[in-house]
Amino acid sequence: MMKKQSEAERGVDAWNAVSVVVPIGGDEVPPPPPPAPVPPAAPAPEAQKEQTGGGGRTAVAEAPKPAKPNAPVDQLPPFKVLLHNDDVNSVEHVVISLIELFSMNQRKAEDVTIEAHESGLALVMVTHKERAELAQEQLRSKGLTATIEPA
Repeated sequence: MMKKQSEAERGVDAWNAVSVVVPIGGDEVPPPPPPAPVPPAAPAPEAQKEQTGGGGRTAVAEAPKPAKPNAPVDQLPPFKVLLHNDDVNSVEHVVISLIELFSMNQRKAEDVTIEAHESGLALVMVTHKERAELAQEQLRSKGLTATIEPA
């Protein structure tokens, strides 16, 4: 008895098979023609530079120049976020708070904390006013004393 071969065994790829639509009248409709190949784009004349050497000429495309903005971007005025020393919070709490709030590494957080402890004031960051106000509120939410001022 002969076993019926599956499509996979016969080498038929069901995903790439071409289907033909047969209308009710019985005439076959051929599949659509493949898309026409797209010719490669020619480089702009100003982007080419000819070099000579060894008797031949070779066209070399120059690297594109970075676009210059039409108008200068207005920068927001900078503000300093300052951490004040207090007698309430432990050094560990301040360091952990700085790491959590501002993604500082351990060493930077310790340096800022020690500076605030020894001099009474430490610079946490310089940023635009809205971000500085947010940072001030975040520090205050952790029980720390912080102020902002124009840089």
